[in-house]
Amino acid sequence: MKEAELMAVQRMQEYIDAHIDEKITLAQLAAAAGYSPWHAARLFSEAAGKPPFEYIRSLRLTAAALVLRDRRVRIIDVALDFVFDSHEGFTRAFAREFGLTPSEYSRRTPPLRLFMPPKVYDTRLALAKRADTQSKERENGGKKMPERKTVFVQVMERPARKLLLKRARTAEDYFEFCEEAGCDVWSVLTGVKEAIHEPVGLWLPEHLITEGTSRYVQGVEVPPGYANEIPDGYELIDLPPCRMMVFQGEPYNDDDFMEEIGELWEHIKRFDPTLYGYRWAPESAPRYQLAPMGYRGYIEARPVEPLN
Repeated sequence: MKEAELMAVQRMQEYIDAHIDEKITLAQLAAAAGYSPWHAARLFSEAAGKPPFEYIRSLRLTAAALVLRDRRVRIIDVALDFVFDSHEGFTRAFAREFGLTPSEYSRRTPPLRLFMPPKVYDTRLALAKRADTQSKERENGGKKMPERKTVFVQVMERPARKLLLKRARTAEDYFEFCEEAGCDVWSVLTGVKEAIHEPVGLWLPEHLITEGTSRYVQGVEVPPGYANEIPDGYELIDLPPCRMMVFQGEPYNDDDFMEEIGELWEHIKRFDPTLYGYRWAPESAPRYQLAPMGYRGYIEARPVEPLN
């Protein structure tokens, strides 16, 4: 698919996001895309993997599920807020999407596989930039001389908690994880009501890697007393108290996230924690990364322990 067509699909995605609680017509999507209705619908289905109105319905049901998870509201009010004509129609659609009715979900709030599609153009651009970065590094003998930027560093105490995680087979990074385990794990982790913090990507220490599984996983921390359902294919493990040294780079353009991650890794490689009274403790806890978001800078944390 051509770049102009991918950008047209992203414009339709952005229009849907901005009008998710309003009636949306194919004519409106076509106007946003700059193509005929038939051509716009074909492009959208090819790039997004769903026809436009199936995509819209899934997005609305996910938004409705989050409202039901976090607020005490009447189901009919949620149905009407997200452009469903009736309580019955909303209940049928919700049950088809998630496998349980809205009332059951509101009562139990188990983890759901939410529909969280990436922006099509951004995803293709990220993959292209990754391949370009790897090619340039190979041409340079694997070396990269990063521009020096400010990095904020702090040490945080982490209490005992549990980790709800999904493993892959051999993955060592996010892209390999997506190839092996799929890119929809984040959508399940985001739906965990009891989450202590946002979902993270993690590199596990040796003692937490089970035979035939990957070092890199995705998960979300939950309280020690977590007793909700564990989705199929996921595990719940204990994490002991630890100290994490957190590194946060400068804000950046979202398109440049691969370069920003590489630069922060170079900074950590040169960093000497003993100057602050700590040493690296890679076996005490998983190393983790937050989802790259340009407005806050790339954030990664490594386990440490006091020198004394």
